[in-house]
Amino acid sequence: MTDTITFLKTRRSRPQKILTGPVPDDAALHALLQIAGRAPDHGKLEPWRFIVLRRADLQKLGPVARELANAAGQDTDKCARQFETGALAVAVIECPKASDKIPALEQTYSAGAVCMQLLNAALAAGWGANWLSGWPSHQPEFCTKMGLATGERIAGFIHIGTGPATMPDRPRPDMDAITQWGLS
Repeated sequence: MTDTITFLKTRRSRPQKILTGPVPDDAALHALLQIAGRAPDHGKLEPWRFIVLRRADLQKLGPVARELANAAGQDTDKCARQFETGALAVAVIECPKASDKIPALEQTYSAGAVCMQLLNAALAAGWGANWLSGWPSHQPEFCTKMGLATGERIAGFIHIGTGPATMPDRPRPDMDAITQWGLS
C-alpha cells in the first residue's frame, strides 16, 4: 500500500506539448483502458466510452479545431496544438444513460473519474500523460466531426506518450485553507 500512497502523493502530469513517442501499443493501451473502466459508476450504467486517437486521427482534428477557433475569434494555435502535435490520445466520451435512479450529474462525475483513472494508470505504468479538454471539445461542430451522438460530450483527451521521468512540482492547494473539519 505504501507504493500506491507514495505514487498518489507525488504523481505529476507531463505537459502534452513535451510528450513524444514511443506510445503504448494496443495491448498496453487496452490494459490501461481496463483500469480506467474500474472508475466509480453508480448504477453500473457505463455512461462513458473511449475513442483511441492515434497520430493520424489527431492530425485530422487539428485543422477542424483551427478552423472553428478562427471563425470564433479564439486562439487558433492554442486550440489546435494538442491535435497537431499529439502522438496518442484517448478521448473519454460522456454518454449519459436515461435513469430514474442515477442523476445525469452523477454520470458526469463518473466520466471525470474515468479520465482521472486513465491518467493515473498511464502515469503509474511509466508513461507520460496529460488530461486536456480545451475550447474545441465544447463545440458541437467539433463533436460532430468526432462522430459523437446527440447528448454525448467530450470529458477529456488523455494524451499518453513518453515524457521525462520526473517533473518539477507545481504549487498545490493549502489544505488548511480549503478544509473544514465538521459543521459550523
